[in-house]
Amino acid sequence: MADLGSAPGSNFEMLAASLRADASDVKTFLEVLATKFSGALPSMVQVEREGGVFKKEHPVKAIRVQIEEHGYELRHAAGGIEARLYHQVQGITLKNQVVRLDEWIEALSEHLTRHAESSASARNALDQLVR
Repeated sequence: MADLGSAPGSNFEMLAASLRADASDVKTFLEVLATKFSGALPSMVQVEREGGVFKKEHPVKAIRVQIEEHGYELRHAAGGIEARLYHQVQGITLKNQVVRLDEWIEALSEHLTRHAESSASARNALDQLVR
């Protein structure tokens, strides 16, 4: 495994490639991502699962990652995955837009990489995400 503290550009590319690699099967992609993000960024991630007391499975319905004022959401939709970026300040959403999955991955990966440059815990989390 490469040292993630050494080259910020390569960290971004490694994380983006890792996220893209899992994106072919929507259900599996969301489960894997929820597990990775919850383990690596527990204070920044919220996973919403489909409910039902009598259901055996509780698949991931949505994943939200909050980094500072920026939010990244993936939601299981009828046609696959809906990717959303939003900007919140003091609980008020100033910008909310649906983007393509690859744009979402690029934006989140870039933001996590920048965040890791200033925080040891974020650097460790980024290392966990690309494993």
